[in-house]
Amino acid sequence: MNRRRFLQFAGGSLATGTLAACLARRPDHAAAPVVSGELDASSFHASRRYANLRSGEIAYVERGSGPAALFLHGFPLNSFQWRGALTRLSPYRRCIAADFMGMGYTRVAANQDVGPKAQVAMLIELLDHLGVHDVDVVANDSGCTVAQLLLVNHPQRVRTLLLTNGDTEHDSPPPALQPVIDLARQGRFVDEWLAPWWQDPQLARSAAGIGGMCFADPTQPTDEAIDTYFGPLLSSAHRKAMAHAYAVGLEPNVLLGIEAELKRSKTPTRIVWGMADTIFSKQSPDYWASTFGGSRGVRKLESSKLFWPEERPDVIAEEARRLWNAWAAQAADWR
Repeated sequence: MNRRRFLQFAGGSLATGTLAACLARRPDHAAAPVVSGELDASSFHASRRYANLRSGEIAYVERGSGPAALFLHGFPLNSFQWRGALTRLSPYRRCIAADFMGMGYTRVAANQDVGPKAQVAMLIELLDHLGVHDVDVVANDSGCTVAQLLLVNHPQRVRTLLLTNGDTEHDSPPPALQPVIDLARQGRFVDEWLAPWWQDPQLARSAAGIGGMCFADPTQPTDEAIDTYFGPLLSSAHRKAMAHAYAVGLEPNVLLGIEAELKRSKTPTRIVWGMADTIFSKQSPDYWASTFGGSRGVRKLESSKLFWPEERPDVIAEEARRLWNAWAAQAADWR
């Protein structure tokens, strides 16, 4: 375990119009009880399904009914990151959380591209397989790269966009991620970083682990989360190779030149950013707010880090419902 590399990684780094008024009103805030709690690992594993697609056997969890919401997780996590949000939002949406190719429990062929553009193609294939035309997208970390590409390449498939800490055109990948990418290219990242964390959850939660880097609560991530995130990536040489391919695939900045397209987008987009994040730039949320043509402003969480959506699912649920309600109200006005 290279402690210096861990510390280097850790230290790197308006509302307007009708929709804005709707965001403030929160029209259905008391329309149904807010569901709290979260799925434990055994229940989450029991609910996992697989979609047999051209790109592989895509693992996903689905809860609820009605209009669909798609949850895009961060690296090196999987859809278990969204367990709290799924529980809280399933009364209002058909919530779908998939494991990206190369992460979690998704099974991909050895020659399958797992870069962000290929992930977009996989998600479109998955939505078609599930009979879903358009979705409300919620994304974190590298999932935000995929979300932006999904928006500009398939705008008709994205109703609303809720973005948390993640890549922007000017910070993709963030400099703090370079040691990870370098180790992944050498085939060493999983064994040298993830394996020790998996074997020693206290190390994982320490200042030198993923907990200290990416979580504000020193009790996070939980033992079962550590096992659920890293266990599958350590289960075989092929899984390790796919995880390395995912990390290496983050290095080319696939968001270059996307700004003009984001400015043209009218898709309602809300940004919620953990300001204690040491991985991504603190300028990113304001950049997004001024770039997205459909921006509905920024909420800043002063003490939260990169993976705050796992720690604060109530915030995700609150912001998602406000955004979805506002979109529904505006859509009704248009009709």
